Amino acid sequence: MKSSEKIKEIIDTLSELQEDPTLPKNTNSKLQEVIDILNSDSESSMKVNKAFNILEGIADNTNLQSYIRTQIWNITSMLEKV
Repeated sequence: MKSSEKIKEIIDTLSELQEDPTLPKNTNSKLQEVIDILNSDSESSMKVNKAFNILEGIADNTNLQSYIRTQIWNITSMLEKV
């Protein structure tokens, strides 16, 4: 799978996660920031690094539901493969 296809898949996964009604607003806005970065015209490695850093920050949030944190980790794993 090409990196652009992997990034598209990650964006789709992030968008699905954003639809979760239990997701805190600040986390939702951070996910939108990640989507915007991944949609940008920057070099792939730059986009992945920025997105990775934001997602790590989200996953460190102690107020996050455990299943959402797991999904964030899964997305992080997907990013590592890009």
